[in-house]
Amino acid sequence: MTRQELIQQIREKQSFLCVGLDTDLDKIPQCIIDEAKSHDGEEYLFRALCEFNALIIDATAPYCVAYKPNLAFYEAYGVDGIMAFEATIDYLKEEYPDHFIIADAKRGDIGNTSKMYAKTFFEQYDVDALTVAPYMGEDSVTPFLGYDDKWVILLALTSNKGSHDFQLTEDAQGERLFEKVLKQSQQWGNKDNMMYVVGATQGQMFEDIRKIVPDHFLLVPGVGAQGGSLQEVCKYGMTKDCGLLVNSSRGIIYASKDNDFAEAAATAAKSLQQEMAIELKKAGL
Repeated sequence: MTRQELIQQIREKQSFLCVGLDTDLDKIPQCIIDEAKSHDGEEYLFRALCEFNALIIDATAPYCVAYKPNLAFYEAYGVDGIMAFEATIDYLKEEYPDHFIIADAKRGDIGNTSKMYAKTFFEQYDVDALTVAPYMGEDSVTPFLGYDDKWVILLALTSNKGSHDFQLTEDAQGERLFEKVLKQSQQWGNKDNMMYVVGATQGQMFEDIRKIVPDHFLLVPGVGAQGGSLQEVCKYGMTKDCGLLVNSSRGIIYASKDNDFAEAAATAAKSLQQEMAIELKKAGL
């Protein structure tokens, strides 16, 4: 998906919501597990993961522009989990082809290895974007940038408490590590093929980030369960093209553990979308 196509989806839906598909069998409703077991017995994992994801996607698709399955939640279940990840991607591409698909895998290794990771996600799975760790430098990132209309989403300033351990450390000139990542990486990619992960919990730090990358899209986790403020993110991070994809995972997909889980997910997604529409209107979008 191109930058302009993504912006058009945001305008049409009045939403910049990304739904994180962090599907955990210990958290999904028991009715899904029981139904899958009734069909497949002890081999129920694949069916349960796929069914839950499909129902969540169907319920939330009107209110979001992107989905972000997190690979860890699929790899944890071995072959069945990987097959469910692939089936979920296929379902999205067939039923909701206008939605932006992010594989949250945080890859990044020496050049030859990154080349194979890029082949996996951009050729085999054909997702729109992949999260990538920048800390092995240029040759670990550039293999992901060789695909038309595909995106690298580089880790910059994350939402977790441990982000302060390294990302905020300063060099002798007072430049923080995340700032160095933002500046250096612009020599590798551009606003049409590179985004950055910036956690919603970082608040006013978005102002510093926008001084360095005024036009790039930011993928923003941490709204909802992690306590980040949508309004604060928009105040400091929104651009004339929106420039934001705000992710919510647990707050939407686990809004209920009962049989009404899909309806509850739709309600949670709609509520966020309505807040986003207000912020987009303020920005003239």
